[in-house]
Amino acid sequence: MAASVREKQTAALKRMLNFNAPPLKNTASEPVWKVLIYDRFGQDIISPLLAVKELRDMGITLHLLLHSDRDPIPDVPAIYFVMPTEENTDRICQDLRSQLYESYCLNFISAISRSKLEDIASSALAANAVTQVTKVYDQYLNFITLEDDMFILCHQNKELISYHAINRPDILDTDMEGIMDTIVDCLFCFFVTLGAVPIIRCPTGNAAEMVAVKLDKRLRENLRDARNSLFTGDTMTGGQFSFQRPLFVLADRNLDLATPLHHTWTYQALIHDVLDFHLNRVSMEEGLGAESSPAGARPKKKNRKTYDLTAVDAFWQKHKGSPFPEVAESVQEELDRYRAQEDEVKRLKTIMGLEGEDEGAISMLSDNTAKLTSAVSSLPELLEKKRLIDLHTNVATAVLDHIKSRKLDVYFEYEEKLMSKSTLDKSLLDIISDPDAGTPEDKMRLFLIYYITAQQAPSESDLEQYKKALLDAGCDLSPLNYIKQWKAFTKMAATPASYGSGGVKPMGLFSRVMNSGSQFVMEGVKNLVIKQHNLPVTRILDHLMEMKSHPETDSYRYFDPKMLRGSESSIPRNKNPFQEAIVFVVGGGNYIEYQNLVDYAKAKPGKKVLYGCSELFNSAQFMKQLSQLGQK
Repeated sequence: MAASVREKQTAALKRMLNFNAPPLKNTASEPVWKVLIYDRFGQDIISPLLAVKELRDMGITLHLLLHSDRDPIPDVPAIYFVMPTEENTDRICQDLRSQLYESYCLNFISAISRSKLEDIASSALAANAVTQVTKVYDQYLNFITLEDDMFILCHQNKELISYHAINRPDILDTDMEGIMDTIVDCLFCFFVTLGAVPIIRCPTGNAAEMVAVKLDKRLRENLRDARNSLFTGDTMTGGQFSFQRPLFVLADRNLDLATPLHHTWTYQALIHDVLDFHLNRVSMEEGLGAESSPAGARPKKKNRKTYDLTAVDAFWQKHKGSPFPEVAESVQEELDRYRAQEDEVKRLKTIMGLEGEDEGAISMLSDNTAKLTSAVSSLPELLEKKRLIDLHTNVATAVLDHIKSRKLDVYFEYEEKLMSKSTLDKSLLDIISDPDAGTPEDKMRLFLIYYITAQQAPSESDLEQYKKALLDAGCDLSPLNYIKQWKAFTKMAATPASYGSGGVKPMGLFSRVMNSGSQFVMEGVKNLVIKQHNLPVTRILDHLMEMKSHPETDSYRYFDPKMLRGSESSIPRNKNPFQEAIVFVVGGGNYIEYQNLVDYAKAKPGKKVLYGCSELFNSAQFMKQLSQLGQK
């Protein structure tokens, strides 16, 4: 894939905003001014990819939600980008009747049904607006790209396809079909945008297999219908492709429930775990900490600040996968470097104020003018740098507060030991009953990981003792009820996932950050460095990508939508190792797995790995789903 998925989806959006014509190269000509109307789904797809400024450059003067009160702007063309739902089509018909805009270019995020199209057509006729509807397109963009190598299916209504929804004990077959169709529709859009027909592999007997069967059928039907196939023609010739087809591995969340509960140590995953982080945007409350209001005064109203962590932020791109201590050091270094540059500008200013004072100043002026010119021209760059440094200082400080107040380093180290079956230095009960260590939720996560990864389940008497300690610590035990059922069920089905020989090495305390001049007071936080090890999802990918035979993956099914017919056993299989792979977790994913896959791909030059999941949850959100399942 010469272009990443993010680039392809962005290119598709830009094309759509240019009335579905390729954007012009010469930017001298004035763009056509137009209005963009989207629904919440469209908003979520566009916001991680295009900033408001980029929209403006493409001629979008206003961007409005479909279901807001909009005033008519009769001499401006409107571009719609919405899901083909009943209420959306009704609203579009209403817009046509009210004659809100000069012309309407309708783009549907995923394919619109014939009957809904006919509804729009008949209301256009009734409103005498047929000539104004210039174009109707199916965009096949129903997924959200968060990174060059990461995507999720949807952010609105994500509870409809959540882990909880798929694993409810009382789910009806018709509901399950609906959930699977939603997931398959998004994945189909993903492959249309990618322009590739994958080879699909999946385990048997779970939701991942149902998705694979449906996706195979959908791709097959599209390929067979030669006239309308979305995988031929101009999209293919763009040289976007290597000749090899990508491997698509569908995994099921039930394969590994410990990782989503795990406390983490890398920057991006920590932000997601302890702060409010959605669609690449962090929101935090400001004004916490030192300046607490005097007793009896009204507490200050906290401002919510949002920060976007984007691809253009070089610091973020470089450090989002680094262990937190490293990030803190790098932020400090950036800050020092910025201060030095700022001082240089100040120094020049003072010198320029010297003019008529003495002879020396005149000779200094000539070479300082050159310096000042360069300093002034680097100002916008400096300001941008300052904004990014402030952003990371604030975010990293917020994360650090959580680490210190909840002893997350202790949890992380202990869980790594549990998962890699190494010797433990203190008993689990000690941590659970230590009132200073973490929130009740942290304790519950730790215990669940112990319970999931234990070879032998703890005896009844031990379990009672743990339960009592957890209840004393204020934990909600309903997730445990569900995990118990799950463990009993998987014991029949398969062996528990192994987590590789991971672990962490403490590196002694922070050297550089301990200096008194630092923004980050790190005392007492362990400087842990992560040893590279593969999580279950990464390990399965490795077996399938490298075509290794392994009992874990030998039973995986093999689908090739390009083969016209023939039973699974008779399909000629690809024997060579794959260069490109997409891993998709049905039932939700997290940044820990994503980071693990990124590290895996880095270690294998020439290999590309994409990570996708039906929703992106942090442990708190996942625990909530588990406790709902445990209460059933």
